[in-house]
Amino acid sequence: MPLSLPIRFSFIHAAVVSTGCLLCSTPVAALAGETDRISTDRPDYVDSSSVVGEKHLQIETSVQQERNKRDGIRTRNVSTPILMRYGISKNGELRIQTDGRLINRTDDTGTGVQASDHGAADTALSVKWHLADGEDIHPSLGVIMQADLDTGSLGFRGNGVRPSIRTPIEWELPMQFDVGIMPGLALDRTDAGRRFASASFGVVLGKAWTDNLRTFVELSAPQITQARNGGTQLSFDTGISYLLSNDCQIDTAILRGLNKNTPDTTWTIGFSFRL
Repeated sequence: MPLSLPIRFSFIHAAVVSTGCLLCSTPVAALAGETDRISTDRPDYVDSSSVVGEKHLQIETSVQQERNKRDGIRTRNVSTPILMRYGISKNGELRIQTDGRLINRTDDTGTGVQASDHGAADTALSVKWHLADGEDIHPSLGVIMQADLDTGSLGFRGNGVRPSIRTPIEWELPMQFDVGIMPGLALDRTDAGRRFASASFGVVLGKAWTDNLRTFVELSAPQITQARNGGTQLSFDTGISYLLSNDCQIDTAILRGLNKNTPDTTWTIGFSFRL
């Protein structure tokens, strides 16, 4: 009997992590000739303006949990996001992204009724282009053009193709600080089939404490739209990333929702590697 999509994805996710672990077990001395370091688009919301480099494959994988309580209903969502990036040129990369396997649990604190659902998330295809390097007061620029596809399981699937564009902008600051912003626009569709537009924005402040260790604080609004379309989502988050080698990174972050449209708390732990 063929494996279901969620089960197949679980095997793929496990295989990807195992491959990365083998790569990161390579002694650091063997990587001494490598001068550039991995740059990821996680765990913060604001993406990097850089790309992975021609013919490099970079995989960024994680486990994420959201907790929320509204009107006596507690919800807990678990997902396994993964982003695969392949460099097609010095300045461009192709990307495949999904939230992976999803598990949703609800608990009605008034009646005691509990329910759960699981399945596979939608898939997004995108291209990122590095437009300019940063120099002096001039920022580093990138652009990401994306299409989210309704490929997920029933109950977790979006409505049709949802195009979007984001523009990562980064500045290097004194004392190993950096700041980035990322405005964006997207087209979505309601369950009734009505199209609507939404904006997005994020600003992040990072600090490199050593060559390997970086922390950040961030304010993000991944959706800015009218209440009838789901309303604006707003969160504050902070996190840390650590380079195990030039090609491997581990990270973690915690997010706190700042309004009723955003989950109360989100926690993520991730592992990224480059081939």
